[in-house]
Amino acid sequence: MTPRRLLKVLLCPLLPCVQLFVAAPSTAATVNVAVATNFIKPMQAIAKQFGQTSGHKTQVSFGSSGKLYAQIRNGAPFEVFLSADQSTPAALEQQGLAVPGSRFTYAVGTLVLWSANPHRIQNNGDILRRNDFNKLAIANPKLAPYGRAAMEVLHRLRADGKIEEEQITTKIVQGQNIAQAYQFVSSANAEIGFIARSQIAENGAIPQGSSWVIPKDLYSPIKQDAVLLNSGKNNLAAKMLLEFIRSDEAKTIIESFGYSDD
Repeated sequence: MTPRRLLKVLLCPLLPCVQLFVAAPSTAATVNVAVATNFIKPMQAIAKQFGQTSGHKTQVSFGSSGKLYAQIRNGAPFEVFLSADQSTPAALEQQGLAVPGSRFTYAVGTLVLWSANPHRIQNNGDILRRNDFNKLAIANPKLAPYGRAAMEVLHRLRADGKIEEEQITTKIVQGQNIAQAYQFVSSANAEIGFIARSQIAENGAIPQGSSWVIPKDLYSPIKQDAVLLNSGKNNLAAKMLLEFIRSDEAKTIIESFGYSDD
């Protein structure tokens, strides 16, 4: 008799046998996921919870949406793609690289002007008008939606007469993605920077440094779409992960990092 069978025999008289064991997947699978760097922390939490719930594993690769898109087009074995925009997953769908009808918006991002110095930024963006900082970090606007949003903010503030954009432009340092932009600011290589709120949020609050949460009317909504890639269409675990991301449980995690759903 196997040890598991023996344990069941011994315990059945004491407890209802139907409650002794929790069913687990007969074959645990691994999902290869490409994720935009602004979503690192939420995805780590989601992957952990998904694993505990389903028994499946999540192998995650992070990068700018533009670079991940190029890797997918070049045959990278990703099965699920969580982009920082809508246009990139839509392009993959149009190019026949993603499963039609699988695309959906999983989060709406928030842009923040942030400094590691807790006394540097007041919650009004006046530091940009004064132009008395050394460097301003942004993500590469050609690759990263949060970088494009940052440039939108600067253009809009210039149009409203609130800043002199040309002077600020000379102080910009670009990261390849939003994670590198954050690194520039957190390491003090740049005094301030436009980053994703999710990078510094904890339970919906921003507990470190100083920041200005950019008003939504200064940039286009950063709607972030997920899509099932062709390489994952026969992987049940990949489909289950996307369903989990749409669940209330995952939405609670996502919102705790400062994302909205509208």
